[in-house]
Amino acid sequence: MTLTQLRYLIAIADCGLNITAAAERVHATQPGVSKQLKQLEDELGLQLFTRKGKSLDGVTDAGTRVLERARVILAEAVNIRSIAANLRNEEHGELRIATTHTQARFALPPSIAALSRRYPQVSVHLQPSGDAEVLALLEGGRVDLAVVSTSGAAPASGIALPAYRWNRVVLMPHTHPLASLKRAPTLAELADLPLVSYDSSVKPESSLRRAFAAAGLVPQVAMTAADADLIKTYVRAGMGIGVLAEMAMLPSDGDDLRTITADALFPTCTTWILLRRDSVLRDYTLDWIVQFAPHLNRADVRSTVTNGTPHPATVVPHWRQNVARARKASME
Repeated sequence: MTLTQLRYLIAIADCGLNITAAAERVHATQPGVSKQLKQLEDELGLQLFTRKGKSLDGVTDAGTRVLERARVILAEAVNIRSIAANLRNEEHGELRIATTHTQARFALPPSIAALSRRYPQVSVHLQPSGDAEVLALLEGGRVDLAVVSTSGAAPASGIALPAYRWNRVVLMPHTHPLASLKRAPTLAELADLPLVSYDSSVKPESSLRRAFAAAGLVPQVAMTAADADLIKTYVRAGMGIGVLAEMAMLPSDGDDLRTITADALFPTCTTWILLRRDSVLRDYTLDWIVQFAPHLNRADVRSTVTNGTPHPATVVPHWRQNVARARKASME
């Protein structure tokens, strides 16, 4: 049994039993992956997948149990390499981050640019996805960390470190009747209008939907998108009133859009950095974490991940505080 065989096994499972896709993921040939799978099954004396003709059709009970342990083994192999790299003070490698489109587009660029300046030999791989897909990528070991947001408790997956808090805004063209208001619109006023928001807003657990439901109202979600820029595009096209994260707004958006804070309408959200439990972080990963969330202490983060000890309670800054601090720093 080899680490390569286990890596191919996991790739097959994560690619929906498609050996061609698995081979592309691990940079191997399809015959090579099939051969290694057969050798592993022969050594174990068990079938790890059921077959239908020449195609894989499902994962056997034995395969499920082997996959579970294989993920642990490969994760520990990565940890050993990380320990060795840190001890050698290596400053090259890669950082894989799964996150949402909004975080990738509007929140992460400054910290990733700073990482690139400090570690020019570290390549960063962003995988923008929906919240559910982001968590699956982290749990499957396909990324080193995840950045996601919730309106309530921290995600249950892995170790959650709070990065910052934020609120939603509503936006509309300057020509829209709501744009002339000197106050935030009420939920009742918004419920009478078509809304354009994120894909998650159509889910029953959406905090946006829950806010309307608490007021006995049902929102009219006319259109959804994963990308905040698309939401703004369709608000400009007259599809409806936009409801999106405040960090997605740019100064240039004010040229044709009116933005109104909606702090009192919807709950405050928190953006979290999620790490796999028992993982060994590369030094540059720790540096990125404290760059993205400066209120976190580097030594405390390392202790939290290494020893499983809770991260000390800390005041989580608001996005607006981060923006003000960055603006002040740029002027000094």
